[in-house]
Amino acid sequence: MEEENKNEEKGEVVELDEEIKTENEGIQISSDVVAVIAGVAVSEVQGVSGMSGGFAGGITEVLSGKKNLAKGIKVDIDENTAKIDVNIIVEYGSRIPDVAFEIQNRVKKSVENMTGLKVEEVNVHVQGVNTDAVMNEKENEPETEEENNNEENQ
Repeated sequence: MEEENKNEEKGEVVELDEEIKTENEGIQISSDVVAVIAGVAVSEVQGVSGMSGGFAGGITEVLSGKKNLAKGIKVDIDENTAKIDVNIIVEYGSRIPDVAFEIQNRVKKSVENMTGLKVEEVNVHVQGVNTDAVMNEKENEPETEEENNNEENQ
């Protein structure tokens, strides 16, 4: 009894950590939940244009009208560890290694903090590069030059 009181007075939280660990043993977290957490983390990374989820994911998104946050993410959970594969499309001009590194860090941190699972791997697969923004800029540039030439001639 005296030892427990001493621990409480010192402010140690050793006993609380043990209680939390025993509570997590009975909780099973779906791979879909982990995929949504990872999807939110990926969407916050600058340089990511979108997720590559394949044909079936695109049809589901169109029919339901809802954005699928788990699109392009595959999760494998074994006991207390997780392996996550992320399929992305990057924006043109972004440095791919930097984007991939940021995704790995954010996904690992988010999943570990929210679920208590240990993330062993975060594999980033770049499926494409979005050049729409570049094409729109190039299309707009000639129009402004032509307008400037017309204004000068008048």
